[in-house]
Amino acid sequence: MKPMGKTRRMLSVGLGGVALAAALTAPAQAHGHGEGGPAPKWQLTQTGTDARFRGLAAVSRTTAWVAGTKGTVLRTVDGGRHWRDVSPPGAGGLEFRDVEAFDRRRAVVLAIGEGEASRVYRTEDGGTTWKESFRNLDPKAFYDCLTFFDHRHGLAVSDPVDGKYRVLSTADGGRSWKVLPSAGMPDAQPGEASFAASGQCLVSSGPHDVWLATGGAATARVLHSADRGLTWTAATSTIPAGDPARGVFGLAFRDRTHGLAVGGDYRAGQASPRASEATGNGGRSWSPATVPVAAYRSGVAWLPHSRSTALAVGPTGTDATTDGGRTWHTVDTGSYDTVDCAPDGACWAAGEKGRVARATR
Repeated sequence: MKPMGKTRRMLSVGLGGVALAAALTAPAQAHGHGEGGPAPKWQLTQTGTDARFRGLAAVSRTTAWVAGTKGTVLRTVDGGRHWRDVSPPGAGGLEFRDVEAFDRRRAVVLAIGEGEASRVYRTEDGGTTWKESFRNLDPKAFYDCLTFFDHRHGLAVSDPVDGKYRVLSTADGGRSWKVLPSAGMPDAQPGEASFAASGQCLVSSGPHDVWLATGGAATARVLHSADRGLTWTAATSTIPAGDPARGVFGLAFRDRTHGLAVGGDYRAGQASPRASEATGNGGRSWSPATVPVAAYRSGVAWLPHSRSTALAVGPTGTDATTDGGRTWHTVDTGSYDTVDCAPDGACWAAGEKGRVARATR
């Protein structure tokens, strides 16, 4: 892992949702996870690469995209049995940290870094060809995450520039981008930034609502916009910050009201107390978990068609909640950086050393 400072932003399947929710509801087995019924397990797929994947888009139980180090983008259309390398030509020096896919053919990927290292690419033919649709020319900007409201409208966010977060907007599916006015953005705190750790520092739900996770400053925050990024309000997070390595790393909203946040301290061996929280009012306020995630977690996802079950992942394991984020229990100890679930019930996870998995009982 690289040192902190600006480089901290470079931090550096499918089982039906109903069935997986049922598996999660049962207590974990006695071998290290308590007593009771079977716990779900991640089944690793063979990707044929050692890239680290922090970008993940679960389209369905058969189709998923991952994006990671060394400019690597992979796609599967057969449930992970085979992965095709669809990396953009000449992108080997880039760090892809987020991918948003609309289907098996159309996807948008974000490369992070200072200045021109931050770029956006789009494909309409399953990764056979790519078009660079944005290249950052401001040396002070550093883009972290992408999100889309629908197939046309989306946002990308940069760490603060001149004291405020910078937001890019697209209205044509990522073919073109423009910087939104910053007048409606609250001032950033000294040292505040977002973490490009899982592609989940910027997430949306519905046609207009979007949330932004922050850390690094004296307090962590979650910012919310109800008008696609034009105006924002800020809420204080209960997840500890006060250090460049600590704060909120990942968000997930199952609707415009109910959300989860996870984070902690990403440094190995550092404690991450109170590293998960939930909201029931659209992010206006956050409540810490009664039994939080076991350690630092960078990614979180609601199970489809469930009002209370979700997964959180990090380098030391996977935690599950079946009560909307009030209590969490560890169900797997494998290393993953990000997790995503598709509308048809498929859940996928991805991380270091080419690890991509699907959830099974």
